[in-house]
Amino acid sequence: MASEATQAVDSSTLWGGGRSPFSVSYGKMMMWFFLVSDALTFSGLLVAYGYARHAYTGDWPIGEQVFYSLPFLSGKYPLIYVALMTFILIISSVTMVLAVEAGHRKDDRGVIKWLGWTIVGGFFFLGSQAWEWSHFIHGTAGYILTPDNAKYYLTEEIPQGMVAADVADFGLIANKGAEDETRITGQRAVEIYNTKTIHVQGANMTINEYGPPQYGNFFFFITGFHGFHVFSGVVINIIIFMQVLKGVYRRRGHYEMVEKTGLYWHFVDLVWVFVFTFFYLI
Repeated sequence: MASEATQAVDSSTLWGGGRSPFSVSYGKMMMWFFLVSDALTFSGLLVAYGYARHAYTGDWPIGEQVFYSLPFLSGKYPLIYVALMTFILIISSVTMVLAVEAGHRKDDRGVIKWLGWTIVGGFFFLGSQAWEWSHFIHGTAGYILTPDNAKYYLTEEIPQGMVAADVADFGLIANKGAEDETRITGQRAVEIYNTKTIHVQGANMTINEYGPPQYGNFFFFITGFHGFHVFSGVVINIIIFMQVLKGVYRRRGHYEMVEKTGLYWHFVDLVWVFVFTFFYLI
């Protein structure tokens, strides 16, 4: 068998260069190299997040208690909206597969249709992520810390721009989530509120109402890094879409650029499955 293989491919072909070892184009191979390196980057970020969560000795935020920003029904049905945006992103992978398949058949109209729907799905995901970030940043009523480092949560019904007198009616919650959780109202609530050293509401890169600072840091960095990938993918898809409209690939005789873009888009979708699992489900 070895001698037959040697006779089939002579030494000049084996060592002369100009032949892809995997029978794929240079551009497609470079795309795979990029995706592997990017996968290692995301893996490192998620491993770091997992280690930070494991090493933290306090209570770590639970996704269903943080993410419930369904439009017009905010505060209800936790994780429904992020599940919807995840579903749309996965569906956009299906439309991308159909666009690539149409490219193999050199069907311009098919590529335009399915790539167009992929772009729509990408825009929906980006808009949804901006919505999620907005609610994560603004938060609920938050909590206050007193000089003795005691934490009191404000009830979620308290409106923005509240004054100390409002606390008498709405109240404060001590030991939230514990067996001895209590609600404090009236003058006592006002007295506690007036002694606050800080009112933590929403989230930023240094502090957040949901848990330790590293929770917000990882959320912003990892979901933002992935969002940048989705944004880049949408931009690339739009460029390819315009090229198809102009008939560039029809004149070239192949639609490999559509396939390479599809590889990137599928990677972005796959990464989100892991990000979704780590931040929202576990």
